Amino acid sequence: MIQLNALLKRIKIAPLEKDLTIDAVVFDSRLAGPSTLFVAVEGVNSDGHQYVNEVFSKGCRYAVLQQDVLLPEGMVGFRVNDSRAALADLACAFYQDPSSELTLVGITGTNGKTTTATLLFQLFSKLGYQCGLLSTVRNIIGDRISPSSHTTPDPIALNKLLREMVHEGCQYVFMEVSSHAVHQHRIKGLHFTGAVFTNLTHDHLDYHPTFLDYMKAKKAFFDALAPSSFALSNLDDKNGSVMLQNCKASQHFYALKSVAEFKGKVVENGLTGLVLDFNGSVVHSKLIGAFNAYNLLSVYATGKLLGVDSMELLTAISSLEAVQGRFQCFESQSGVTVIVDYAHTPDALENVLKTAGPFRHKNGQLITVIGCGGDRDKGKRPIMAAIAQANSTSVILTSDNPRSENPSDILAEMREGLVPSVQIPVVCIEDREQAILTSSLLAKNPGDIVVIAGKGHESYQEINGVKYPFDDLKIAQKYFNPI
Repeated sequence: MIQLNALLKRIKIAPLEKDLTIDAVVFDSRLAGPSTLFVAVEGVNSDGHQYVNEVFSKGCRYAVLQQDVLLPEGMVGFRVNDSRAALADLACAFYQDPSSELTLVGITGTNGKTTTATLLFQLFSKLGYQCGLLSTVRNIIGDRISPSSHTTPDPIALNKLLREMVHEGCQYVFMEVSSHAVHQHRIKGLHFTGAVFTNLTHDHLDYHPTFLDYMKAKKAFFDALAPSSFALSNLDDKNGSVMLQNCKASQHFYALKSVAEFKGKVVENGLTGLVLDFNGSVVHSKLIGAFNAYNLLSVYATGKLLGVDSMELLTAISSLEAVQGRFQCFESQSGVTVIVDYAHTPDALENVLKTAGPFRHKNGQLITVIGCGGDRDKGKRPIMAAIAQANSTSVILTSDNPRSENPSDILAEMREGLVPSVQIPVVCIEDREQAILTSSLLAKNPGDIVVIAGKGHESYQEINGVKYPFDDLKIAQKYFNPI
């Protein structure tokens, strides 16, 4: 509970003569009631301003509005320029700015956010700290795990989770920061100790009008950092230095190819893991692939910037485990290596396939099972099919999360990217389980590799608004008989 005038002060609204207690700030009309402050937000599918009469009928008498609305008699409206921004400020105020009591580090970029955030959570937990994690896969408060519905929650859910983390004694919190979250002001008002940039490639162009808009949304996260924060960026990415232009925080870079403050080198790369050199010190990791070398280097750099001793840091990094649905692999009884990965962007898919390719035996197969989600960036569909074709010995195009689209239409758009001169088998099998079964029938010899990409950790398949149970790893284990 909090006084309404305290909330109004945060969004620069003059106080009421008669103050009162507010039990909740809501933007979902279904949650409105007496002693709630309703914030009318213009959403993608609906507009909160249309529900003012509904919340009034539930006893709500105070609303924050971005538009001029005819209010029911007895209801008071507070006009703001941007109700999304106001919602974030109100959420921070209602939960008494929990992020200011935590060491909060945000990770943004196209690929690697989940892995980097989760590895940092693992790392600092191993170092003996109570930690929190906010990620695409799950949210964790100490030992308590809950499923995640968004990469970055809405401001109310986010600040509520951060307050719970404070109550649970968390010292460090690591969270993914999506471009949607920045653009929609979900993280406005949070106090970030540090921010990490992984990379920037083609994604979310169903939401952002252009790639430049997508980049600007990511950059806005760094632009808003305080001078007391640190900003860490991947110098090998062509946008790595751009991200930190005009950033007021202390600026730091990591790289495998460029000269940087945190310099890494891949010494060995195999299916058993990586041997890496970080600033002259060698560390062994269970993780696989050059893309994970970047993730681990960013974790090392973040640890250093947070004041962890180098040897203590390297020792802990050597024991970090792979993240669920990120290059998870197992070997079948027939010697086939199966890799399940969340790769759902062109760059991520190419990284996975180029990492897996060298591990197949001479004359061995690399079979890729890949689909693209419905109601999302259509431009990447033909690109991903072309990448699969260029880096595989055979490809099975299949359904991912078609959502409201016809799966056959998605597959047709993927096929448009296929190059006729590349003579490898490419088949379309709409049913994803049948596609995985088919890959198990094709991959028979020791040293063959099957990559099942696109869904990774997801335990469902979304079709026409319904989420049906579906787990790529479990389905793969069903047909490949792991050792």
